[in-house]
Amino acid sequence: MHYWICVDDTDMPGTKGTGWMLERICNEMEEAAMGTCTPISRHQLFVHEDVPFTSHNSAMCFEMDLAPGCTVQDLIRYLAGAVSTRSQKGSDPGICITGPLAAPGRNRLIDFGRQAKKRICTKDEAYDLARELGLHLSEHGGTGDGVIGALAGTGLRMAGNDGRYRGWYHLGRPGEVLGAETLRSHPFIDGLVLASGTSLPPGTKVAVGSYETKTVRLGSRRVVVAVENENAAASGIAYRLITKQESKQY
Repeated sequence: MHYWICVDDTDMPGTKGTGWMLERICNEMEEAAMGTCTPISRHQLFVHEDVPFTSHNSAMCFEMDLAPGCTVQDLIRYLAGAVSTRSQKGSDPGICITGPLAAPGRNRLIDFGRQAKKRICTKDEAYDLARELGLHLSEHGGTGDGVIGALAGTGLRMAGNDGRYRGWYHLGRPGEVLGAETLRSHPFIDGLVLASGTSLPPGTKVAVGSYETKTVRLGSRRVVVAVENENAAASGIAYRLITKQESKQY
């Protein structure tokens, strides 16, 4: 069975973030033969002075295929125990877990995620929707406000066109030219696309945008994004990869 899992608000200023903790939990679950986890994506939520958050108000989400013999209750139990014991004192952790949803429920969950990117959402809204859709939503310390981001992040991951993946990659020096096939040969890159999601054809050459490159989530794939190259006239290269700063819009 396939599940979408999101965790939010486990850290405090000066401590390692939720993504760092969640990556280790994923590794442990795989080592325990509970199933297979996908790479973790970060989903940006509404930033407002009335919304408490550690640094950027973002939720961390991944997907998991459970191994035969491992139940969703096993998953809930393990994840709840790990998050409860490892979250920082003063944090407000929340967990959301859902399997596949029929189109109406899926659309409502995605809409909640999109709403959480542009307005303040409440715990009551989150719990009401979770009950209606029959998915798991639980809090594990503090105010438990992390359930809002956990539910929202699940919807945004499910939507397939939001978020950037954990980790930075050094693909070359700024301005260095790479081919689409070279980029796609990396196991952490599913495609080379424009911001619209349109795939660039084989043979396309792109210039590296910055020393560190981020993969983002578009079309439910892990891709690198290219934009028009400002130096195209001089270099003859029409596109460049987005910079580290530009990737923050995802």
